[in-house]
Amino acid sequence: MFYTIKELVTQAETDFSGSISELMIATEMATSGRSRQDILALMSENLSVMLASIDHGLTARSSRTGLTGGDALKLERYIQAGRTLSEPTILTAAKNAMAVNESNAQMGLVCATPTAGSAGCVPAVLATAIDKLALNTTQQLDFLFTAGAFGLVIANNASISGAEGGCQAEVGSAAAMAAAALVTAVGGTASQASQACAMVIKNLLGLVCDPVAGLVEVPCVKRNAMGASLALVAADMALAGITSKIPTDEVIQAMYQVGQAMPSAFRETAEGGLATTPTGKRLKAEIFGD
Repeated sequence: MFYTIKELVTQAETDFSGSISELMIATEMATSGRSRQDILALMSENLSVMLASIDHGLTARSSRTGLTGGDALKLERYIQAGRTLSEPTILTAAKNAMAVNESNAQMGLVCATPTAGSAGCVPAVLATAIDKLALNTTQQLDFLFTAGAFGLVIANNASISGAEGGCQAEVGSAAAMAAAALVTAVGGTASQASQACAMVIKNLLGLVCDPVAGLVEVPCVKRNAMGASLALVAADMALAGITSKIPTDEVIQAMYQVGQAMPSAFRETAEGGLATTPTGKRLKAEIFGD
C-alpha cells in the first residue's frame, strides 16, 4: 500500500518494474480481497461506460435545463473542417471531455473519475490516446489503473470533492490523474508521471466550484475540456524532462490547504463566482423560478 506519490513511485520502480498499474492492481487485491480477474473485469466495465459516454454526448441534444448540449459536436465539426489554430489532438481531448459531461447533463451514464462533475477528463484523454497511440485493451486498462493510483493518493491527502476543496479538487484532480496515466501510456517513467501530476495541480490551484443554478453544467462542461487539454500539455512537458520544483506530495498538500482556506461561497454552494453573476442568477430563475 502507498500513501504518498513518493511511495507510489518508489514501490512501482522497486517492486513492479516501474509499472504503476501493476502496483495499483496489487493494492486493490490486498485491500478489497478481490481476485485479479475480478478487478480487471470491474475496470473493464468502467472502461466501457467511459467510452460509451463520449459517443452518447456527441449529439445536438440539449440537457433538460437547456443550459448545455451540442458543444462537443460543434467542436468535432470544427476539427473535421481542418482550420484549427490548436493542434487537433488537444482539441480532440477537449471535445471528448465535453461530450462526457454533456452526456452527464442529459442524464446519461458516466463513470465518476473521480466525480461526476469531473468525469470528462480521464475518458477524454484515454480515448484520444487510444486513437493516437493505438492502445490495446490491456494498455487501456493500465491507463485507468495508473490514473486511479494517483487519484487514490490525492483523495487520501487532499480532496476530490468540490464541496470540500473547490473545482481544483475535482477537475484539477481528474486532469492530474489523466496526465500521469498518459505519460505511462507512451512509455514514460513513474517519476515522469508524478511530474505531470504536479504540473497540472500547480496550474489549477485555487480553481473555484461555482455551478450556475447549482447544476453540474455551467461552467463544468467547459472546465473538463480545459482540464483534458492541460493534461496533454503537462504530459508532454514531463516527457520532455521538465520537472516541478515543488515535489508532487507538497503540491497536493498545497491544494488541500488552499481548499481549506477557500470561502464556502466558492465550494459548490452556488453562492459565488459565475453562479452569482447577473446572467447566472437569471438562468437560475428561469430554471427554478423566483
